Amino acid sequence: MNLELTGKVAVVTGASEGIGKATATALAREGAKVAVCARRPDMLEAAAQEIRATTGGDVLAVAADVTDAAQLEGFLRRTIETWGGIDILVNNAGSSNANPFESVSDEGWQADLELKLFGAIRSSRLAIPSMRARGGGRIINVTMIGGKQPGANSVPTSVSRAAGIALTKALSKELAKDNILVNTVCVSTIKSGQISRGAQRRFPNLPLEEAYREMGKNMPLGRIGEAEEVADVITFLASARASFVTGAAINVDGGVSGAV
Repeated sequence: MNLELTGKVAVVTGASEGIGKATATALAREGAKVAVCARRPDMLEAAAQEIRATTGGDVLAVAADVTDAAQLEGFLRRTIETWGGIDILVNNAGSSNANPFESVSDEGWQADLELKLFGAIRSSRLAIPSMRARGGGRIINVTMIGGKQPGANSVPTSVSRAAGIALTKALSKELAKDNILVNTVCVSTIKSGQISRGAQRRFPNLPLEEAYREMGKNMPLGRIGEAEEVADVITFLASARASFVTGAAINVDGGVSGAV
């Protein structure tokens, strides 16, 4: 299947590991030019070098924190200056932050919303004019199934992710006339640096892969997900093959969610 991504310019936030890195790799493998950002310059550059070596693709790596409006603007501006515009935006930056409601301070709420919601708002606002000028584009927001089906002790993440799903639907309606398609993938437990650290804390006496197997026992598919499995869905949504898909919130969760 030809995804028609050759020469497209893609931006992926939070791309030093996990879903972001896997997505940048998948897009580069399909011929897209990929700009990546993350907060830690050393990890980001190592990821960029690996993507270049693996795919032979063009990769621009810029250290930037999406909670810092000036840094985010600088990253998007440099991407446009380097390659002339933006066709694809993957808002992936985020972290797991699930706690009992009464334990979360105002500062905790604000930090989570800045990272997961306002990061996506700001990057989308910066990318949309370029997409519109180029005749269309794709925005894919990475959220989570808890945004559809919040549980106990799940804030602030479940609330900020629910807002991300609502943002996706609102933008899909508003930007359809510009041929800018906006979708979200709602993930469950996916292998990443963050999840591996959590697995080792939860199962300190087990090797990592055994800890992953324990974490997957309650999943309908009997395992947790691979970052590449999420990246494949994102890459499809970014492609010409998904030209009639917008406003969708697609579960990439191994069947664990009770919400469609």
